Amino acid sequence: MSVPPPAVRERSRPTDPRSVNLADPSVHAEFDLGELWRRQRAEEPVARHDHVPGQDPFWVVSRHADVMDAYRRPQDFGSASGNVMDTLLHGGDSSSGRMLAVSDGEQHRGVRRVVQRGFSPALLDRLGASIRAATRKLVARAVERGRCDFMKDVAAHIPIAALCELLGVPDADSDYLMKLANSALGSDAPGQTARDAQLAQSEILVYFAQHARKLRTAPRDDLLSMLTTSELDGSPLRDDVIVFNCYSLVLGGDETTRLGMVGGLLALIEHPEQWDRFKNGHTPVELLVEEVMRWTTPAIHVGRTALRDTELGGRRIAAGDVVTLWNTSANRDERVFADPESFDGARRPNRHVSFGFGPHFCVGAQLGRVELGALFEALRAEVGHAEVTGPPGRFYSNFLSGISSLPVELHR
Repeated sequence: MSVPPPAVRERSRPTDPRSVNLADPSVHAEFDLGELWRRQRAEEPVARHDHVPGQDPFWVVSRHADVMDAYRRPQDFGSASGNVMDTLLHGGDSSSGRMLAVSDGEQHRGVRRVVQRGFSPALLDRLGASIRAATRKLVARAVERGRCDFMKDVAAHIPIAALCELLGVPDADSDYLMKLANSALGSDAPGQTARDAQLAQSEILVYFAQHARKLRTAPRDDLLSMLTTSELDGSPLRDDVIVFNCYSLVLGGDETTRLGMVGGLLALIEHPEQWDRFKNGHTPVELLVEEVMRWTTPAIHVGRTALRDTELGGRRIAAGDVVTLWNTSANRDERVFADPESFDGARRPNRHVSFGFGPHFCVGAQLGRVELGALFEALRAEVGHAEVTGPPGRFYSNFLSGISSLPVELHR
């Protein structure tokens, strides 16, 4: 593995929390916020973000202990109004109460029970075999070509193909859904408007509404068919509940996993000693997957709304306040992780929060782990040496963060 020259990786490093607007997607794409988060954790771990004119204030939670505390308290910090900053600052989520990620209480528990049935061990075993075979072929073809954009040519195809198989979506539609998912939560370049994102989100919803109608009359052996034939409280699941949860699975399972994949390869290139340990069998793939998720933290924050006057990290928070839990900071908390700024593929224990925690722990976490594991196993089997051949691109979003393009050369 060859480390890219410093000029490729270097980004500005602000240190004053009041010098940046965390709601601005370009901040996360164009700046290295590591020093800022260290200062935030040390000086004001639960802080009021109220210095941007014309923007509603919100709370910023940066320490691991406080993030975990909020995750554990759905009775105080609710998800029904929205689970990302943008929707919470602009009136709330239109899918409130219908989508698993933005529901609370018994509604959330009921829908979660139904969706979890679609992630049965038998289905995950079947999917796992298919994912491993397809991933090995993708990596082998990339090695044959020598040079590729690892995001476009490899990582982008793995999670969306798995999700399409899980949901019973035709293979021919996977590229279309991948393009929409990429626009719905961010962009590969600055300048995307809120309108662009809303259009992409609407198109995903329309697609699954049409697909669900077909499966109601002719169900098959897939998760979407299972949802169309399931009941909640003695009644069939409503169409809007089905559609919104398919939408959530696509957005949550596609972007985060492929950002983790590309960031994971870059981490192995930048840390050749870790690649050697994994290549030689000293690092179990399961531990490497967890460290990649900690290191990359694709979903950099989660949003909540205070449901009543309460306290978090010693600060008084009023009912109705928007509270943002910064996984990206919690995953580098020196109070929890030994040498958190080091990439250690065999790190144990590894209490990262990249999949969330508590009642809203990611329902597709195990599928994501299977996909990441399949990729790293394929790299170990097919690749002897890799190097970055050009500047990586960055993903523009205030919710997701990572590498949007990674030009590499892969050698047997």
